Amino acid sequence: MTPLPDIWSYLSAEPLLWLTATLVAYLIGDAAARFARGNPLVNPVLVAMILLAALLWLTRTPYGTYFEGAQFVHFLLGPATVALAGPLHANLHHVRRALLPMLAALLVGSCTAMASALWIAEAFGVSGAQLASLAPKSTTAPVAIGIAENLGGLPTLTAGLVILTGIIGAVIVTPLMNALRIRDWRARGFAVGVAAHGIGTARAFQVNETAGAFAGIGMGLNALLTALIAPYVLSLFH
Repeated sequence: MTPLPDIWSYLSAEPLLWLTATLVAYLIGDAAARFARGNPLVNPVLVAMILLAALLWLTRTPYGTYFEGAQFVHFLLGPATVALAGPLHANLHHVRRALLPMLAALLVGSCTAMASALWIAEAFGVSGAQLASLAPKSTTAPVAIGIAENLGGLPTLTAGLVILTGIIGAVIVTPLMNALRIRDWRARGFAVGVAAHGIGTARAFQVNETAGAFAGIGMGLNALLTALIAPYVLSLFH
């Protein structure tokens, strides 16, 4: 009879195992979020990330081995971002009415997201490639990784920071907006899209369709603006 460790060694090298593990972890996270009745602290992505991190740690599986299976999910980030064009088209009349305030909020939000992170990191002695990796943290992952590579940053570190930023944004956005008494779904959605990219956008869609549509707009526009101005903002800290 084949020993259990040998069976695991064989299965752990197969990409399908880690793709299945990723999907199962998210399904568990989604079920937990539903059970918690939408509590922002029980975010499906956060729950899935904790489960997968624990599994990789317990099985001593290298990240590269895991990513061979999970890269299909990573590939779907692009089509998922493009699919946001549907809600955008449905809310185009709202966008036209608030175009100038949105552009102003985009410029302020994007610059603040980059400059505040870089300033805090520099104050703690971070420099070089690590500092460059921080600049695109509020941008959706595929774009952020490309920006980090062009800036001389570490794409792997940037990917981790992007996920962390999105999860924090998705967790705090609802209680924060409620505390600030911001009732306009357009403003709520756009803010979380600019600050917390795809994960924040997913949370916005769970709360309100209009908020989700504007979050998608904010995410897309912030990705474009960050790609254009990140080198100039980073140069101010060198």
